[in-house]
Amino acid sequence: MIQTTARRAPLPYLRARIRARMRDRSPGLGAGVAGGAVAAGLGLGTITVLVMVFWISSPYPDSGPGGALHVAAALWLLAHGTELLRTDTLSGVPAPVGVTPLLLFAVPVLLVHRAARDVVYGGEEDGPLLSARTAWAGVVLGYLGVGAAAALYASGGELRPSWGRPMLCLPVLVMVMAGAGVWTAYGHPRRAFDGVLKLLPSGLRSFVRGPGSHARLGIAARSAGAGAAVLVGGGAALVAVSLVWHGGTARVSFLQLTEGWSGRFAVLFLCLVLVPNAAVWGAAYALGPGFVLGTGHVVDPLSSAPAPLLPPFPLLAAVPDAGAGWWPNWVAGAVPVAAGLAVGWFVGGAEARDASSSPDAGTSGTRKTAGTALLAALLCGAAMAVLATMAGGRLGVGELARFGPVWWETGGAAAVWTALAAIPTAVGVRAWRCRGGRGSGAGADAGSNTLALRPRTIDPKAKIVEPRPEAADSKQEKQEKQEKSKKTKKADKANKAAKAEKAKGGGRFRKKKSASGGAQSAADAGTPSAPYDQDDGYGALRDQEEEAGFGPYDFLPVDSSPRPEASWPGEATRESRWAALKDASDPPRTPDAPETPDGP
Repeated sequence: MIQTTARRAPLPYLRARIRARMRDRSPGLGAGVAGGAVAAGLGLGTITVLVMVFWISSPYPDSGPGGALHVAAALWLLAHGTELLRTDTLSGVPAPVGVTPLLLFAVPVLLVHRAARDVVYGGEEDGPLLSARTAWAGVVLGYLGVGAAAALYASGGELRPSWGRPMLCLPVLVMVMAGAGVWTAYGHPRRAFDGVLKLLPSGLRSFVRGPGSHARLGIAARSAGAGAAVLVGGGAALVAVSLVWHGGTARVSFLQLTEGWSGRFAVLFLCLVLVPNAAVWGAAYALGPGFVLGTGHVVDPLSSAPAPLLPPFPLLAAVPDAGAGWWPNWVAGAVPVAAGLAVGWFVGGAEARDASSSPDAGTSGTRKTAGTALLAALLCGAAMAVLATMAGGRLGVGELARFGPVWWETGGAAAVWTALAAIPTAVGVRAWRCRGGRGSGAGADAGSNTLALRPRTIDPKAKIVEPRPEAADSKQEKQEKQEKSKKTKKADKANKAAKAEKAKGGGRFRKKKSASGGAQSAADAGTPSAPYDQDDGYGALRDQEEEAGFGPYDFLPVDSSPRPEASWPGEATRESRWAALKDASDPPRTPDAPETPDGP
C-alpha cells in the first residue's frame, strides 16, 4: 500500500499570492464610487430611521410614509448645509430654512472622510491600492450621485431643497472632506499642503513657508483648535447657566409645543441636535458682537434689543432679557480671555520645547513665538467664522432673514481677542520655561548634591584647547619643581660618593665603623644607614626618599604614645630595624688570639 501525501502551501505564502493578484487587479474608479455611495447611504439611512420612528409614534400621522421619507431626504440635505424651503406657510410664500444642526452636520463629515481613507487602502495594510486622484474622484462621484437622487426626491415634498447657490454646499463639503481623507491615508504628504499655501498672501506665505514652517503650522493649528474648543465650551456653559436662570420659561415653552409624548421626544431630539449651535451663539455673545434675532434685533453683553415675536422654543428661553447689560452679562468676557490664554500656553510650551532642542537667539526666538501665536489667533478666528456661518441662517423672508451670529464679526472678534491674550502669554511662557531649564542646568554643573543621571554630551565639532604649561603652573608648583631638582642633584652626588668608596674598599659590602673603631649602630649614630650599599644606587635612592619625607614604612599607623623600645621582630622604630638588618647581614667575626711571647 502506497501512502501519498499532498504538501500544502503555507498560509503566509497564500496570503502573499492573493495580495499580489489583488494588486494586479487593483480596484479602479468603481471602488471609489461604491465607497462614496455607501457612505451617503449610511447617512441617509440613519436620518430616515429616526424620522420614521417619530412618524410611527406620532398620534397624527397625516402625511403618510411618503411624506416622512420626503422629510428625511430634506433633513439629510440640510445636514450638509443646504438651504430648504418650507411651502406650507400662511401667506403662501415659501419660507427658507437655513439653520443647519451642527450635530447632524458631523455625520456626513465623518462618513465622507472615512470612506475616502478606506477606499485608498482597499482593506489592505501593506500600502495604498488606489492613486489619490482616482480615490478622490470615485468617492466624490459616488456620494454626489446619491445626493442628486435624494435632492430630486425631496423636491416633491413640503420641505424642498433651494436650487441654485445654496445647493453648492453639498459638493463643496464632499470634495473637501474626501480630499482630507485621501491626504490622511497617504500619511499627510507635504506637497499637497504646499500647493494650498500658494493661495496665501505673499507676506504670510513667506512666514509660513520659511525654515521650520511645517512645525510652526502644526503648533498653530493645534493651538487654534484648543482656543476654538475653549470658546465653544465657554459658550455652552453660558447657555446652560442662562437656561437654569430662565428655567421656568424654558419649561413652559417645552410643554406648549406639543401635548403627546412622541411630539415631546421629537422636540427634545431637535433641542439636542441644536445644542452645538447654541454653544456657538454663546461664544459669539461672549466675544462681543453677539447674535441677531431678526433684522435690527442684536443681543450682546452691553445691550439686548427687544426680540420679535418668536415661536416658543426651549433654547430660545436662554436669550438674555431686553435692556442694558450689567455685571452678570459682562462676566461672559472671561471666555475669550481664557481662550487666548489657552492658545498662548500651548504655543509657548511648544516653542520652549523646540528651543531646548535647538536654541535660537533671544530676539529671533521671541519674534517667532509671537508670529506663531498670531498665526494661531488667525486660524482660531477662521474656525469661529466657519462655525458661525453654519450655526446661523435664514428662517424667513422678513425680519427673520438674519438669524444667528454674523460670521465676519464673530471671526474678527475671535482673532483680535485671541491675539491680544495669546501673544504676551506665549512669549512669557517660553521665556519662563527656557529660563527654568538654564537655571537647573547651571545648578547641576555648579556642584549640587543631586546625582546627575543624564550623560553629558560633547559636541564633536567643538575644538579642544589645551592650556600651555607656563600658564597652568602656579607659584607653588614651580617651587616644588625646584626642590625636586635640588634633591635629585643631592642624590646623584651621594650615588657618586658611594661608588667611589666602594672602589677604594674593593668589596661588595662595607661596614661602617665609629671613631673608636667599634661597630656603631644606626640608633646610636642618630642617622639611618643602609645595611649594604649596592651598585644600582639603592642607598642614594633611599636617602632621596628620606629627604623628601617618605620612608618604606610610612604607610603604617603611627602611635603617638611613648613606648619602650622593643627588640626585633616586635614593633620597633624605623632606625632600629635598619640597624638589626645591618647586624644580621654582617658575618660573625672571631677575636684574634693574643700573641704569646717567645719562650725563654
